[in-house]
Amino acid sequence: MSTRWTLWDWPFFDPSHRDLAARVADWNESQHKPSGTADLTTECLTLARNLGEAGFLHYVIPAPGTPTDVRSICIIREALTYEHALADAIFAMQGIGTMAIQRFGTDAQRDKYLEPCRQGMHIAALALTEPDGGSDVASTATTAVLEGDFYVLNGEKTLISNAGFAHHYIVVARTGEAPGARGLSAFLVDATTPGLTVGDPIDFMAPHPAASLSFANCRVPTSSLLGDRGQGFKVALGAFDIFRPSVGAAAVGLARRALVETLDHVKSRSLFGKSMSELQGVQMTLADMVTDLDLAALSVYRAAWVQDVRHAKASYSASMAKLAGTEAAGRIVDRAVQLLGGKGVTRGNLIEKLYREARPMRIYEGTSEVQKLVIARALLAGLERTM
Repeated sequence: MSTRWTLWDWPFFDPSHRDLAARVADWNESQHKPSGTADLTTECLTLARNLGEAGFLHYVIPAPGTPTDVRSICIIREALTYEHALADAIFAMQGIGTMAIQRFGTDAQRDKYLEPCRQGMHIAALALTEPDGGSDVASTATTAVLEGDFYVLNGEKTLISNAGFAHHYIVVARTGEAPGARGLSAFLVDATTPGLTVGDPIDFMAPHPAASLSFANCRVPTSSLLGDRGQGFKVALGAFDIFRPSVGAAAVGLARRALVETLDHVKSRSLFGKSMSELQGVQMTLADMVTDLDLAALSVYRAAWVQDVRHAKASYSASMAKLAGTEAAGRIVDRAVQLLGGKGVTRGNLIEKLYREARPMRIYEGTSEVQKLVIARALLAGLERTM
């Protein structure tokens, strides 16, 4: 297998998708790989600018009147993660941190926030997760109390990607129209707003920019409301149907790289007097890896195609793509570690790095368990028949 990433030769794609795939592969090869010694914030800001200059951020922040093309987003994320997971994280967050503005923002909000993010000059973020909430968004405790022409925010958020260098945050807070999810609203909060403070960077198992946020009598104008009061759950989570398949695509890109590295290893290493690739046990493991990979990729691009072409309700296929992609990546990289032996668990080896990068994918943007609930409920409601 070639070490250069290429698009799958499947019927899900138009010629424009194949042109995009070639451009992303070329861009990957033109980028300097991080040394590991540079400041993480500096790396992220540089990547955002480079992605903006290349025009790739236009796919997650389309120009007015241009529909979102989920297949293109998946293609870019798969290609980026194949080479550089941090670039993928920055690319994805520019979309996740602006999708609510694209879909629910006023003209003034769109004019102010979208173009700088599209160019990679401003950084976007979504502040949803709370220390005691986890996957239970409906239990959000951060409050937003209306006082005259302002909302006053108080509370805590954690595990917020891009916190510390983002220029704005989409913040979900409780406005109290009803219990649970129906009492949440979404707000646009500039990073310089008094009362908003950023905690220390969170040290993840794989490099990723994130920190906690604190809101202490943080006053934002009523014009910062995104959508209507009580729509916060819909506003914030509306992006997930689009981005969940792309998480699966990112996982597929990572898994493809693990398979390529594993093939190189077993072809070049001798064991018991013969090439590792000739051993039946190794061949069976490789078969498991590539089958997992193909099935995951098919699930991802089926989901993307459903959204782009059928314009159907996509929660079922989107959750299946996220579940299939991330769980397969975990199994594939684990098998790669096993075949590489000591190299696979040695710091500095690419497979060890991929192993650390693969694990969080089963958690963020909805855990695997949450995806199973979405899939099962759609199945029970008969919605899978529209897929």
